[in-house]
This record gives sequence, C-alpha cells and structure tokens, in this order.
Amino acid sequence: MGHDTHAMGEVAGLPMAERGDDRDELRLDQLHVPIGPALSDWPTGLILRLTLQGDVVQDVEVDHLDVPPGHRLPFWGEPWLRAAQGEEVTRGSAARRRCAAHLDSAGRLLAVVGWDDVAARCRRLRDEVLSGASREGIGGELRRTVRRVARARPLRWSIAGLGELPAARARAAGVTGPALAADGDAYDRLLMWLSEIERGLEGLDDVRPLAPDDRTGPRGRLDGPQPPSRALLDVFPELLTGAEFACARIIVASLDPDVDELALAPVPGAAHA
Repeated sequence: MGHDTHAMGEVAGLPMAERGDDRDELRLDQLHVPIGPALSDWPTGLILRLTLQGDVVQDVEVDHLDVPPGHRLPFWGEPWLRAAQGEEVTRGSAARRRCAAHLDSAGRLLAVVGWDDVAARCRRLRDEVLSGASREGIGGELRRTVRRVARARPLRWSIAGLGELPAARARAAGVTGPALAADGDAYDRLLMWLSEIERGLEGLDDVRPLAPDDRTGPRGRLDGPQPPSRALLDVFPELLTGAEFACARIIVASLDPDVDELALAPVPGAAHA
C-alpha cells in the first residue's frame, strides 16, 4: 500500500510535492501555494495560486472572489463615479478620497516590509482625512510622515528593483494611474503615492464642483475599456514569475489592486479599445 500510495502522489492521503525543472534547469520539488483572499495586509478578495520551486515563483494564476455586479460603487472610486452619473461632488471630497486611498496603499506596503509603526501612522492619517480633518489640522504631520518615508534609505534598499514595470509595458497592458506614471519598480510606485498624497493635501477643502469628465480615480482611469485594477491584476504573472516568495508579497502590495472595481459597469462616455 505504501508503494502504491507514493505512485499516486499521496502520502497518508496528503498530496506530495511534484518535481519540475526550475529556471536553472535543476529538478526541484514544486509546491502549489494559494494566497488570499483573507490575509493581513493583502488586497481584499484577491487570490493568487503560486507554483514555487524552493522560494522562487515559477507560475502564477490570478483569481478573486466574485463581486456582485452593481451592488455598490467601489469605495475608493466613488466620488468620480458619482460625478459621472450627474451628482454634484466637490473637488475636495475627491481629493480626500484619493489622498486616503494612497495612504491606505502606502500603509499596506510599509506593513509588508516591516515598517509597522509608520504603517500604523499612515492608516491613522487615512482615517483622519476621511473623517474631514482640515488641511491646516493634518498637513504638518502628513508632510512629516511622507518625507520620513521618502528619505528612508533602508526602505529604498529593501524594495528597489522589485516588480519593475516600465511605462511602455504598463501602457501596453492597459495600466493607468500611479503605476503607469511611476515608470519603474515597487519603490518608484511608493514614491508616486507619496507625491500624490502631498499634492492632494492642497485640495482637501476645495468646495468647487468636480468636473463630470474628470474620471481618474486613485488607481487610474475609470472611463477606459476595463477597470484600472483589472489591468493591475493582468500584469501580476509577468511581474511575479521568477521573484522570491517574500518579494512577491511586496510586488503585490506596491500595485495594490482594488477587487471591488472589477464589478464596474462601463462608465457613461467611456472610451473603448
């Protein structure tokens, strides 16, 4: 029975690791590892099915929990989508949502790399921005936090070079927003979030109406042929294959897709490819 069970790829009813050629043409055990959908500092609802050899990702399948279509507007893109539907939305509310979204993403990435204290500060600032804190009341601490992160050399050394996504490749994949503008790696994407956080601070209290044709949310254009996070998910196989397992989590956090966006119906006036 023992020999028969090994032949079927199981031991005591548990699947054994398979063998396959790794990137160095060595025969190593293959381990199939699902990650998500519920994981600390992980995009909610995202599921990655990784094939590992040693600690290196050899193959990636991207999946996610189903989001019922039309059940609600995705939280982070809500101001722009409401304006597109003809509702009156202030520029300040859009600036707050963008600033908070980037603080949320930055906090997730910082937590993944072990900067727990600064990650917690980003999340607290996120909550204060969303709760209506004035520019004068929150500006000083927000700027100090942004500059502390931007000047941290150990942080740069730990994530630079991971998940390189040049603008040309990003554009070809349909990526828009900060991941396209960053034109680089995980560290460049973090810097882009920080830059947008600081720039958006000036508009927190702007009461002028948001233009209905302004449809660029925190993760990219909401009037394209697909939601911006769909394109972010589509680049995962290319960026994660060949990465070490620990680095894969950093790459995912540096793109931070919003699975809720995937249920979006086309925005009125959207440009289709």
